[in-house]
Amino acid sequence: MLPESLVIERFEGANQAQRVLRINGPLTATTSVPFQNALRGENAGTMILDLSNVPYMDSVGLGSLVATYVSCQKSGRRIALSGVNPRVWQLFQITKLEPFFLVFPSLTDAVDALTNASRA
Repeated sequence: MLPESLVIERFEGANQAQRVLRINGPLTATTSVPFQNALRGENAGTMILDLSNVPYMDSVGLGSLVATYVSCQKSGRRIALSGVNPRVWQLFQITKLEPFFLVFPSLTDAVDALTNASRA
């Protein structure tokens, strides 16, 4: 069995205050440390995590997302998720965490909504 791998791609959002991170691979106990390390240095006012290439997530991966959410809240930054597949979304529902995250069906929807919200 091959070890799980995680690749995180960074993109500028629609403006300097936005950062998009496309997560490629499962978010699990095996990949949570690289995930946390990659996010630790991010300081954009709005961070969009594109999860469209995350096939599954375990409780440790979910805990990493919650830790990221808490860190953003404490520092006055926003976090949004995009492209969450049904399997991963079910984990949010089972754990009753879905109300805490701002979730968009696609990355385009997230960028558009968060860009227009900052202009309003």
